[in-house]
Amino acid sequence: MKQTILSVPTDGPGLYEFTGEATRFVREAGADAGLLTVFVRHTSCSLTIQENADPDVKRDLQTFFERLVPPSDDPSMSWLVHRLEGPDDMPAHIKAALTQTSIGIPVMSGQMALGTWQGLYLFEHRIHPHRREVVLHLA
Repeated sequence: MKQTILSVPTDGPGLYEFTGEATRFVREAGADAGLLTVFVRHTSCSLTIQENADPDVKRDLQTFFERLVPPSDDPSMSWLVHRLEGPDDMPAHIKAALTQTSIGIPVMSGQMALGTWQGLYLFEHRIHPHRREVVLHLA
């Protein structure tokens, strides 16, 4: 068993790839087979496995979530009660609830069993820069 915490800096909403860091962690752990659990320690961002070849995928996902859950100052979101931390806070919690905070990835032959075009991303839902913590646990 091996664990580490990655620090992923963000500068606003979007997808931030950290596949390289996770790949290094698995390689340095030296395990031939196992399960890599990836967990983000926050409630206003999430994790996803997405295509890492065409940047339009990231843009389209971001646009979709912005349209699905607009800021709390949008008239369509007038029903929201939690507004203490700005117009992006409660929508960020909703987006995180719709996605995932933990991902399990099989490790085979010492490598994550990701597909050719798959990458690991932190999906930031807040407007302001953050330093997000992502826990990697290989067992």
